Amino acid sequence: MPGFIIGQLKEITDSDAFGAYQGAAGPVVAQYGGKLVVNSTKIASGDGDWSPTGMVVVEFESVEQAHKFYDSPEYQAVIGQRFNSADSAVIIVDGN
Repeated sequence: MPGFIIGQLKEITDSDAFGAYQGAAGPVVAQYGGKLVVNSTKIASGDGDWSPTGMVVVEFESVEQAHKFYDSPEYQAVIGQRFNSADSAVIIVDGN
């Protein structure tokens, strides 16, 4: 069963640095077999207090593979760029 990484973006604080993060993270996603399913800032609220300005959903062959990507030395080498350039959060979801 697939595993997913779902990222929410609340605010970009440094556009250039966030763009550099995206450019560095994309090849690592591909290296670990990730497939970008959603990458959008066109978000409409349904209900509740959840109001991200951007969403990303990446599908992996399994939740274990999603964890391998997230914990990989390659991704850990660039994750600081995201932390330093945006207010964001990520969850890993088992597709079962």
